[in-house]
Formats: sequence, structure tokens, C-alpha cells
Amino acid sequence: MKQLVVIATLMLTPISALAHKVIAGVFPAGEAIEGELGFSNGDMASDQEVFVYGPDGAELGRTVTDGDGFFLYIPTKPVAHTFKADLGAGHVAEVTMSANEVAEIMGVAAEVAEIGAQPATFASVGTVMVASLSDQERAAIAKVVRDETRPLRREIAAYREHNDMQSILGGIGYIVGLFGIGFYFAARRKMAA
Repeated sequence: MKQLVVIATLMLTPISALAHKVIAGVFPAGEAIEGELGFSNGDMASDQEVFVYGPDGAELGRTVTDGDGFFLYIPTKPVAHTFKADLGAGHVAEVTMSANEVAEIMGVAAEVAEIGAQPATFASVGTVMVASLSDQERAAIAKVVRDETRPLRREIAAYREHNDMQSILGGIGYIVGLFGIGFYFAARRKMAA
């Protein structure tokens, strides 16, 4: 009887799942679309081919991820872009950038907005005159910020995967269940005596 209880307890012991979620994201990067592919455990999809489709399902192009799981794609049409990649073992990444965002990257939205804009070249900060940033300076700052936030996005995704509320409640449920089984057998033993 004790062997049966030990076997049943071992069979009910939670085994951590080896499953992980796919991370796929796209965002503006100057005149290109930058994206990332990988898994929530921190493994990134390196040298992975990414297919780019338009809203009608026609292929717009292809790109390949680098060693860190990042890719660049320069859009040629101001339409919605869907990025798809087959990461193997049933993992398929799919993420879409809207037509408005793509048009803004291509400068279509920026040209329309600039028609009524007033050129501002200097701003007064106290007694110091500061020149507004050029497009090259803005692009350089945006690149630095993107490069610095890449590791943070990975860490946040990995943290979410390992510490979500469902995992915590599931662990508490297993503990309560094991105590219930223990109390059941203790009560049976006490009644038999």
C-alpha cells in the first residue's frame, strides 16, 4: 500500500513544462522596419528566414534574422506588412505592422503633416540658445535607444514567462492538493486503528 501511495504521489508531482512562447515584434527603425524573433526563455532565432506579406496575402519580400534574432526590412509600399517565420516544432511567429505605421516610416504621413508645420530651428532654454535636432541626430538617438532597449525586452518577456499568475496559482493548487491527499490517508489510517 505504501508503495502505491509513493508511486501515486510521484505521478502527481508537477513537472515543469518545457514549453515556451514565441516572441515576435516589429517597430520603426528610421526608414526601415526592425523586428525580433525568438522564444520567451531568452533563446533568439538566429539566421531565420522571415517572409513579408501584404494585406492581400501576396509576398512583398524576405529577410533573415541576425545572430541576435533581429532583422531589418525596408518597405516599398505603404500597406500593412505581415511578417511570418516558421521556427520549427510547431512554433510559427506572425506579427503585423499597420499601413499607417508603414506609411509613416516611408515618409508619406510625415510629408502630409509638414504642409502646415512651421519650421522651428532654435528654442530658448534659459539664456542658452539650443538648435533643434537634425534628422541625422534624431536617427542616431533612436538607434541608440533601440540598441539599449533590446536586452530589456528579452528580460521582460522571460520574466513574464516564468512568473505569471497562472503558474503561481497552479503551484499553490498542487500544494493544497498534496496536503489534502496526505490528510485523507492520515484520516483513513486513524479510522482503521
